[in-house]
Amino acid sequence: MKKAVFGLLAILLVAGTVFANGQQGGTSSGKIAVTFAGTEGPTAGQSRAMQEAADILNASGRFNVTVYTSGALSNDTDNMVTQARMGDNLVVPSDPGRLASQFSIPDLNILMAPYVLTDPAVLSKLPQTALYKEWQAKLEAQGIYLLADMFNGFRSFYTTSPVTNVAGLRGLRIRGFGNNIGTALAKYLGYAQTTMAATEIYSGIQAKSLDGCEIQAATADSYRLYEVTPYLALSKHYMLQTAFVCGKKLIDDMPATDREFFIKTLNDTVTKYSAIIAAEEQGIYDSFRARGMTVTEVSIPEFQNAVNGLYTNNDLGLSAGLKDRLFNELGL
Repeated sequence: MKKAVFGLLAILLVAGTVFANGQQGGTSSGKIAVTFAGTEGPTAGQSRAMQEAADILNASGRFNVTVYTSGALSNDTDNMVTQARMGDNLVVPSDPGRLASQFSIPDLNILMAPYVLTDPAVLSKLPQTALYKEWQAKLEAQGIYLLADMFNGFRSFYTTSPVTNVAGLRGLRIRGFGNNIGTALAKYLGYAQTTMAATEIYSGIQAKSLDGCEIQAATADSYRLYEVTPYLALSKHYMLQTAFVCGKKLIDDMPATDREFFIKTLNDTVTKYSAIIAAEEQGIYDSFRARGMTVTEVSIPEFQNAVNGLYTNNDLGLSAGLKDRLFNELGL
């Protein structure tokens, strides 16, 4: 409870500074001020994408963008999204699964449902699909603007004991997504889902309150998890995406030319970093091996079969025929 209060106070403190500088819904020194705030470490692809986008926007002379990483503003993503919806000039890297739960749009879960999308390249086509535009409209109706969607790596299991198959996960306390996707994955793979801030994974494993986590490679590297989790099972169960969102008010208050430049810059940058993250991932696995981690190429079909019930029982509440429609619109 105290952490939640402190996180909210941190956001309100920054928001107060935003208002004091005349940045909310307006300009400071003739520039539109925006705060990018994420929880991943500064070396992670998501953080680098935010910084590069900020640099481009700032170089235009039309924006004043500040970037926070590693949860420096807050490690509560959902809370930051709420603050953005309420009018703070925040751009927050969330993900489709979080947004699906937070805004009651179950079909958004399809983008990160286990083993549905497996090729990062398809995300470049996503913004042109009718489905994506429908999801944007549903979010806008609730005060949130979906700016861009970026590949952010495949999530796998980082553990303190060897995991070579599904059975190896049973009974382990694993930090994962605290949403419907995370709950469903834990249900079918047999581990105990434990929810905590991503920035607390390292200390949680040190304190033995966690047996591991499921997370993407670049973030595991930026959090130095190789120091506390000697085993990596390459299940690649989620094709993680970063869904960059902001309040609809921030977008609506921008002059049309600035709005167009802002949205284009975000989309061009995430397209670039989707490819960078995909290219860097194998090198990160190699660096884990070099540091002494045991990296196991588990049987993907075994893991896929284990989560089949998630779809036959429709745990995610997906609309009938949604997967076929998505694949058709993506040209798959």
